[in-house]
Amino acid sequence: LAHILAKIEGNLAGADEIIMLDASGHVAEGSGQNLFLAKGGIVKTPPPYAGILLGVTRNVVIDLARQAGLTVHETMLNRYDIYTADEVFLTGTASEVVPVRQLDGRVIGGGSPGPITRDMMTRFKAYVRS
Repeated sequence: LAHILAKIEGNLAGADEIIMLDASGHVAEGSGQNLFLAKGGIVKTPPPYAGILLGVTRNVVIDLARQAGLTVHETMLNRYDIYTADEVFLTGTASEVVPVRQLDGRVIGGGSPGPITRDMMTRFKAYVRS
């Protein structure tokens, strides 16, 4: 229920999606998606023990990123990590891989999907088709 209410509140504020924080203020997930960021060629995502949704799509994207030669760290993240990321994207069964262009009015990266996000979008679509 909290995810639904947060999504409604975000939509009323003009956001397409919301980012949920845990009780300690760490970044957790979207309203129904897992969150990833890329910085300096390293992909990071909150770990399972952070109380996140253990999504199938999340696991596939982690595997695809590693197959692409990327280092993936499952680690606690905060808002600063998001604000200073080169790229941020969300993953989910229905949404697949979706870039995040801004958070709290701050542009992420250059404001458009970065190379890692685009690569994960392409790889995931190919995975689904196979």
